[in-house]
Amino acid sequence: MAQNCPFFLLLATSVALGVSAGPTPLPDDPGCTAADRVFMARAFELARQGVASGNGPFGAVLVRDGRVIAEYHNQVRTMTNVIQHAETGLIAAFSPKLDRATFSASTLYASSEPCTMCCGSIRFAGIGRVVYGVTESQFERIITGIDETNHLGSKEVFARTAPQVKVLGPLMEAEGLIEHEKYWPTHVNPSRPRPSEARKP
Repeated sequence: MAQNCPFFLLLATSVALGVSAGPTPLPDDPGCTAADRVFMARAFELARQGVASGNGPFGAVLVRDGRVIAEYHNQVRTMTNVIQHAETGLIAAFSPKLDRATFSASTLYASSEPCTMCCGSIRFAGIGRVVYGVTESQFERIITGIDETNHLGSKEVFARTAPQVKVLGPLMEAEGLIEHEKYWPTHVNPSRPRPSEARKP
């Protein structure tokens, strides 16, 4: 039953403690399949591995013909490299091993919606399909505490720059939000400081 889902347990605890429950999970993209759910679960697992290794809660899986051919998690902190997002890291690590035809025939599963930098990497790698778990505006709200009403999402980025890329999401957002809710209250993203942590002029 839905009430047994960890997200709902977290929600009930937050309400009992008088703490904001954070973003309400959005419904799954109707274009996603049962197979997409299996691989998204793996992307979430990689996101948890990223946190366990000292990095952010982001994971990515590349799948072709129902088989995982590459996976990666965020390594920004441990590599002290700001472009080591899950998606860009995966593409950088595996593009010497995979040809363009393979990328084109593959689906990239991202535990959270790709940022504009990652969208560029996906576009130039020639990946044909993208499925993301948590909407970027949703986890940005957790990071900053601000509702972003003018957010540039990946669907719009690809619609303008590479309309041949099929983008689906969110998928299983309730599960993915749990990782963000656990991580960001004790971590600061210097590029997106909370209002109280913003540098004073």
